Amino acid sequence: AHLAQEREYSKLIDTANAPIFGVDIEGKVNVWNQCAIELVGYSIDEVMGKYLVEEFITKEYRAAVNTVLDQAMRGKGTANFEFPLITKAGARIEVLLNATTRRDEQGNVIGVVGIGQDI
Repeated sequence: AHLAQEREYSKLIDTANAPIFGVDIEGKVNVWNQCAIELVGYSIDEVMGKYLVEEFITKEYRAAVNTVLDQAMRGKGTANFEFPLITKAGARIEVLLNATTRRDEQGNVIGVVGIGQDI
């Protein structure tokens, strides 16, 4: 039953009408949905395992985004945080982010999932 639930969850994320991405506890991308691909232009293969902040966030926002991710890692989500993402084409797009802690079945923090909104 758990596996089916996990697949359903993955499908929901992938088909959501909002860019959704996730990072593990090291800050490496481990979730990147279809909408994120379309918005930012990077395929799953190009982002998986890469450091989200260092590779896809503009320099002047890296510290702020790191802070939001760190807070979420500690269980404190952030709502409506605005920051720019750099697309594969080099364009800058403004994204409104809601960051939430991801936990495993035992309640251990395993990363952060971010649901964005192109603004």
